Amino acid sequence: MQELVKIIECRRTMGHMVLPVFYGVDPSEVRHQTGDVGNVFRKLLNNYDENEYEAIEWKNALVEVGGIAGFVVLNHRNESEDIKDIVEKVTHLLDKTDLFVADNPVGVESRVLDIIQLLDTPLSNDVLILGMWGMGGIGKTTIAKAIYNKVGRDFEARSFLANIREVWEQEAGQMYLQEHLIYDIFKETTTKIQNIESGKSILKERLCHKRVLLVLDDVNKLDQLKALCGSRTWFGSGSRIIITTRDKHIIRGNRVNQVYNIKEMDERESIELFSWHAFKQASPTKDFAESSRNIVKYSGGLPLALEVLGSYLFDREVFEWKCVLEKLKRIPNDEVHKKLKISYDGLNDDTEKEIFLDIACFFIGMDRNDVIHILNGCGFFAEIGISILVERSLVTVDDKNKLGMHDLLRDMGREIIREKSPKELEKRCRLWFNEDVLDVLSEQTGTQAVEGVVLKLTPNAKCFSTKAFENMKKLRLLQLAGVQLDGDFKYLSRNLRWLCWNGFPLTCIPTKFDQGKLVSIELENSNIKLVWKEMQMMENLKILNLSHSRYLTKTPDFSNLPNLEKLVLKDCPRLSEISHTIGHLHKILMINLKDCISLRNLPRTIYTLKSLKTLILSGCLIVDELEEDLEQMESLTILLADNTAITKVPFSLLRSKTIGYISLCGYNGYSREVFPSIIRSWISPTNNLSSLVQTPAGMSSLVSLDASKSSSHSLSSISDVLTKVQSLLVECGSELQLSRDAILDALSATNSKELESIATTSQESAVKTSTLIECCGQVHISATKKSQKSLLIQMGTNCKAADILKESILQNMNVNAGGGCLLPGDSYPDWLTFNSEGSSVTFIVPQVKGRNLKTMLCLVKSSSPDNITCDGLKNVLVINHTKTTIQLYKREALASFENEEWQRVVSNMEPDDKVEIVAVFWSSFIVMKTTVYLIYDEPISEILKQFHAPDKNVLVGSGDENVCAAKRISPHVEPAEGFKQNQKRRKFD
Repeated sequence: MQELVKIIECRRTMGHMVLPVFYGVDPSEVRHQTGDVGNVFRKLLNNYDENEYEAIEWKNALVEVGGIAGFVVLNHRNESEDIKDIVEKVTHLLDKTDLFVADNPVGVESRVLDIIQLLDTPLSNDVLILGMWGMGGIGKTTIAKAIYNKVGRDFEARSFLANIREVWEQEAGQMYLQEHLIYDIFKETTTKIQNIESGKSILKERLCHKRVLLVLDDVNKLDQLKALCGSRTWFGSGSRIIITTRDKHIIRGNRVNQVYNIKEMDERESIELFSWHAFKQASPTKDFAESSRNIVKYSGGLPLALEVLGSYLFDREVFEWKCVLEKLKRIPNDEVHKKLKISYDGLNDDTEKEIFLDIACFFIGMDRNDVIHILNGCGFFAEIGISILVERSLVTVDDKNKLGMHDLLRDMGREIIREKSPKELEKRCRLWFNEDVLDVLSEQTGTQAVEGVVLKLTPNAKCFSTKAFENMKKLRLLQLAGVQLDGDFKYLSRNLRWLCWNGFPLTCIPTKFDQGKLVSIELENSNIKLVWKEMQMMENLKILNLSHSRYLTKTPDFSNLPNLEKLVLKDCPRLSEISHTIGHLHKILMINLKDCISLRNLPRTIYTLKSLKTLILSGCLIVDELEEDLEQMESLTILLADNTAITKVPFSLLRSKTIGYISLCGYNGYSREVFPSIIRSWISPTNNLSSLVQTPAGMSSLVSLDASKSSSHSLSSISDVLTKVQSLLVECGSELQLSRDAILDALSATNSKELESIATTSQESAVKTSTLIECCGQVHISATKKSQKSLLIQMGTNCKAADILKESILQNMNVNAGGGCLLPGDSYPDWLTFNSEGSSVTFIVPQVKGRNLKTMLCLVKSSSPDNITCDGLKNVLVINHTKTTIQLYKREALASFENEEWQRVVSNMEPDDKVEIVAVFWSSFIVMKTTVYLIYDEPISEILKQFHAPDKNVLVGSGDENVCAAKRISPHVEPAEGFKQNQKRRKFD
């Protein structure tokens, strides 16, 4: 007993772990000193009564040890298994080995906490797999080790399998990794795996009983995942698996639950980490502050480079630092280079490597689609190739679709080229460094090895002979700036795919220059007056960019460019004529004529371009018209024509099913914002629409006239239309063009006092009632002396249920004239109720088996000045978000439509349609609440025939967009999603 007291004392004072084994005894007997334990303990006390205080200590020790979770061994027939379990538990508890993370783990803790938060989800009992993705040297392994140390002991077992990529390629490396995993989890060395398939079976059978933390570090093949964590079913409930990789493809789709993208260090973190290695302190010394910032900038937030360069520069002089930085511009640090080159070496084939090297030397900052065209012209299958480079963290694509690359990866790629021929420049496959290119062109030493050349100088800085390119037979890519070439252009390679020449000095492209394989011609800031004197058939040309060519007066003939997809003639100030052959460009996707200030009009053939997606005319100051033929451009998505002389919107533009963004005639934004503004102009009879919308020759299908009010479908202007139209149907091409907020804003955002506006919600209390009832040609008005008004609008055909509902509502209005309007409640089985604050109600049309929608009643409660009459109501909008239609009904139409016409209105609302009803008033009308009743055609029940007094409550429920749906019509009603139960009663006041 004294030993037990000492054990408990060590537990209390020194934090020692105690694991009791209850052999043949229940822990509760120890805790309460009952049963055999109690009998033996009392006998001991009877024989040992010299020290009462010691006896109390014994008792307390038994109480405490009986409350500690341990092993209970009640079945003595299998003691060997019990001993094995105890040994395993003790071995696990004694495992205090942590992995080394870093001497100076700057920035690690914040990233570790972010990832732990992803692992600690509400699905804590599920098996979760997390992928950590980033370029080489960014710190994936360091962060994974820190996570392993921090949370590893929260699991029954843990394992960190490091350097899987390297180990996997070694002899028997695959089985070694499986055996290593078994040892880490089960602490045994007896299991030997003969082949990888048997290893999978063993892991699957044994791991499922354990809640484990498993880190798989540096995975680069799917086979590695299949061998070490085949599926989530391999692991016990609550297990967590972390995978670090440079290849995002490894962790795509449902292979993982989360992907954490490791970002580069910010400037503060970079300076601190670098300083710890370069100065052994958290910040640089004064003399080295500027040089440190330059090194940090070069390192681009990559921890590997910061550590390597910091250690290399430790205890060196300032002049040595400057020398190192100059060298790094030409030759990257070998240790960093080798680490980064692992990703390059792991690419699947030479094509992917060639794409990477081309981007590193030529295409950083260029549009991804343009680069794909150019590289596809070289036979490189660039679309999949660039995708793989992005997945491998070697290339980035920003939100503007521009290609990017970490500076150290760029330098790594260029070093791969340099080290193949460090001294013989002419034998390098790509030349990018100005001094090297100047040497090769000046000495005319180029060879067939050269595939790409880039030389950027100040304007007209150097002139070379074209013979310098004579031996570069495989030249694919040529980028020049500020360079002049003198001589015969026949010496330029016939294999050229990309010609980018900023400041092209000639007035036209030479005839002897073979351009048959060119995919992209980019001659910005050129002296070109006429593009070609003699046209060649250029079937491969996809991109033609002549921007800022100040002498260009007319475009070339496009007949010989059948596959052109991108035409850029931005800021050509003398361009006044576009060839009618532009209509031959059947594959064109984008035409950019921005700031062509001398251009007067577009050829009619341009409107036949069915493939065109983007048309830019902004800044074409004297272009004054867009033809109605614009409707033929069935792929047009973006139209930018601001700052032009155009004053009218082509009416046909509004019929477009594809337009997504517009800048035209003061309309600027997404079509979902612009189109409702134009619709508002139609609705408002006071607007001078002839100045806003071009008049079509005939009435557009977008406008549906009430035949009883207008006999002519050939009207001279939209203004004339509005004076005669009683209803208007607008068919939008997509939900993008039909935005509830945009429509409401368009209707309400007006400075004219005469225009309609959506009434706003009032906070004032209501006190008096006046009633306007409109139903099938009849208008009934009753009023009180008080200021509150309620309007009841019927839309649909007459039926008995509608009559009873109207009678009930009227009785409520009269009975409660002094205390608010109470609505019928859920004792009526033939209608559904939806209501909302303000002047609009949104709901999902329910599916009611065996019954059809017959009528809509719309009850609007307002608080308005006494001088506002029933004429305050202007229009009712029925917006069908599902069918993307807007129906406008003038007040007169509501009172004059026949049953057949109303049936057509109501039939447009089908089950599961999302519908919005909006009441449009004069701007001074204030709406507090709107209620919509949907009335169905089944004969009303006997209980309605006995109706005497209304239920003074209305049953409402909660749903999306502040919509409230009242009770089901019958047990057969199937409410749409968002209008389930959770119903409550309340007054309409």
